Amino acid sequence: MTEEEIFRKNLILSTEFDRYIFEHPDFAEKIPLNAQVVFLPEDDPALCRINMEIAKNQREEGQQVVYVHIGSIAPQISRLTNVSLEVKVA
Repeated sequence: MTEEEIFRKNLILSTEFDRYIFEHPDFAEKIPLNAQVVFLPEDDPALCRINMEIAKNQREEGQQVVYVHIGSIAPQISRLTNVSLEVKVA
């Protein structure tokens, strides 16, 4: 997996986690201040291993670690409404 793929996948996980936290603020209260947050997507074992290794290398001494186990990400659903299509013959 390339660095770009790792970055892209973790960016999606981070964005979705931010949305989850916004909708479930009580969940966020369980995360200690200055904790290292590590995303572990269960449907991507390679990314799990990579994120564990990155976390291990970046962890500060004495820093608490929060492992966020993610079962899966639901498919993106369009939020468009009242969409129509017009096809014309040239």
